[in-house]
Amino acid sequence: MKILILSQYFSPESFIINDVARTLVAQGHEVVVATGKPNYPDGEVFPGYRAGGIQHELFADTVEVIRVPLWPRGKGGAGNLMLNYLSFVLCGLVFFPWLLRKREFDAILVFAPSPITQVIPAILLKSLKKSHLAVWVQDLWPESLSATGFVRHPHLLKAVGYLVRGIYAGCDTLLVQSRAFVEPVARYARREKIIYYPNSMGGQAPAQAVERISPELAGELEQHFSVVFAGNLGTAQAVETLLEAAIQLKDDPEIRLVLVGSGSRLSWLQAQKQAYQLDNLLLPGRFPMAAMPQIFERAAALLVSLKDEEIFAQTIPSKIQAYLAAGRPVIASLRGEGARVVAEAGAGEACEPDDPTALAGLIRSMKSRPAAELQAMGLAGKAYFNEHFEMSSQVTRLVEILEAQGKGRY
Repeated sequence: MKILILSQYFSPESFIINDVARTLVAQGHEVVVATGKPNYPDGEVFPGYRAGGIQHELFADTVEVIRVPLWPRGKGGAGNLMLNYLSFVLCGLVFFPWLLRKREFDAILVFAPSPITQVIPAILLKSLKKSHLAVWVQDLWPESLSATGFVRHPHLLKAVGYLVRGIYAGCDTLLVQSRAFVEPVARYARREKIIYYPNSMGGQAPAQAVERISPELAGELEQHFSVVFAGNLGTAQAVETLLEAAIQLKDDPEIRLVLVGSGSRLSWLQAQKQAYQLDNLLLPGRFPMAAMPQIFERAAALLVSLKDEEIFAQTIPSKIQAYLAAGRPVIASLRGEGARVVAEAGAGEACEPDDPTALAGLIRSMKSRPAAELQAMGLAGKAYFNEHFEMSSQVTRLVEILEAQGKGRY
């Protein structure tokens, strides 16, 4: 197939769509990526890029990438985010049709974490190219805006709901990353458009797949019962709960809580670590994806957390698939679909979200278990991953869906 992937986010930003694109090419398909300038999650444009101008490049030496100007997210705040979202829509509408002129595509796939507005340029391209448009829904709008506090006024949320309804109406297929997404998405779209298609991990890695971490970090991980959280450190991830759990675990010198990543709450965490003198809380910063296997294999357990909001109970965070693939025990401070997957896999245990006492108790419980039991959890998680979330088989299914939906028979 000839596939156009449109996404506001793409490598060097760390999202699973990078591996999906690479795997599609490895399976013999022709892929072009239309995206913006990388600036997530820190809000600053990555080195080697600039906010303005058009940029062309090759990803993994095989995937053509076209980038349009983008207003960076900055350090957060509604104003910067609104400009970030709006700039991608406007630049996409203006530049993508010209940059992709005389190019034909069988399907357009939009990878759609927030904002859902990034689908708007794809709707125009669908009309121009006469292509099948599929949107892979990663976040629920308007629910996520309310849950994160970005929008609270009921009339504004209602207006966003109308916008979402219009966007979904312009799409041919809606792929949802969680079974719990089906009903919320069906409030704004015809149910026959909706197909469950989970996130996956494990696409073919680039040649430089292994990147060594510092001996200091490796030593800290190996010499303690290290519980590693990897990913964005923002409001949705309930970092206050992680901090309070670290305070409660301060009396056990063998435990380390290692929060790998960056985001809008990192500076706050750094200040709190210093204020409470938390030697058991490590904040090593953000690492490239190629370094994560080095971190995961040294972790005693891997941690995922989300705030106690209904929308997050319906979500399966992508890090759960990554954790299962790593073959390490999983500690889940969340409820709903994510907790269900961890339990169904036999890969670990979950506790109620926003409950630092429960989280600290679960970490202590994990530490007290025999090494053989922890190893069995990791192996069970790996087996579950291979059956349900392995990248190659899931990308094959994606192509089958796009082909069948394009012919109207899926």
